[in-house]
Amino acid sequence: MKILIPYDGSSCAGDAIRDLPRAGLPREAEALITTVQESWFSGYSVSEMHKSSILPTNSIAAKPALDEEKANAELLGEYEKMLEKAAKLLYTFFPDWKTETLILNGSPAREIIRQAKKWDADLIVVGSHGQTESKRFALGSVAQKIANEAECSVRIVRGQAWKNGSPGRLLIGLDGSRAATDAVNEVARRMWIMGSEVRLLAVRDLFEKDYEQVCRYLKDARQILERAELSVTELIENGDPKKIIISAAEEWGADCIFIGENDTAEPNKNSLLGGVATAIVARAQCMVEIVREKKYQTENA
Repeated sequence: MKILIPYDGSSCAGDAIRDLPRAGLPREAEALITTVQESWFSGYSVSEMHKSSILPTNSIAAKPALDEEKANAELLGEYEKMLEKAAKLLYTFFPDWKTETLILNGSPAREIIRQAKKWDADLIVVGSHGQTESKRFALGSVAQKIANEAECSVRIVRGQAWKNGSPGRLLIGLDGSRAATDAVNEVARRMWIMGSEVRLLAVRDLFEKDYEQVCRYLKDARQILERAELSVTELIENGDPKKIIISAAEEWGADCIFIGENDTAEPNKNSLLGGVATAIVARAQCMVEIVREKKYQTENA
């Protein structure tokens, strides 16, 4: 599994790394931690993991004027230290992962999406907001664009809603589509902490099926998850799926909502997501993971 982790030194970016042990990820994987400088440097790769340093706030801006070459060199060094700190944090959780770091240049969301495709990432793990976003549950513009336009799965992390080592509560929103089944299969193949629970939520307004067919769909999904030794409950609701899925997650105390790339709602003009999925990503107060079959994998097949 190849996991791309955007990192900007913010507390939310750190939370995205600290959340990973609770995401059911394999003990062995490849990780690429990347940061994007918007104007000055391009494509510098760093692979060392053994050093650690904290990036001072506005450290470069506070220094006297330097010639451009020296300023760029110093800024590069601070970005390297920031990424080394992130790599060391990741190593404490996943010592067997193969981890590299990369500095990119350009627009953050666009470069992260482009790098994910170039590197053939399976999953992007991103904090809900970066250094310039202060609202606790607001979804930053970079995270929103990545969620909408990335061509692989995306996990949006909002703080730490749980304690390490405790079972998780995972809610899967179902609409009867292949994408929803992909979400079920992805949860089933992960390695969850013993005692973790899954709630299957079927919103009838999203199904083009009668009640008996919805029940059969839920039964099939439940069997897939129970074979993975997960505790499963089911819920069928009527009404606005955007409101129902978000409120059900809050009422149940879900740690993460899993959704497929919504096939049943009209997609936004520049988005791979439908309206329901877009609303859940933007408004949910817990983690959200969008499960996608990689588009570039399909294109290259």
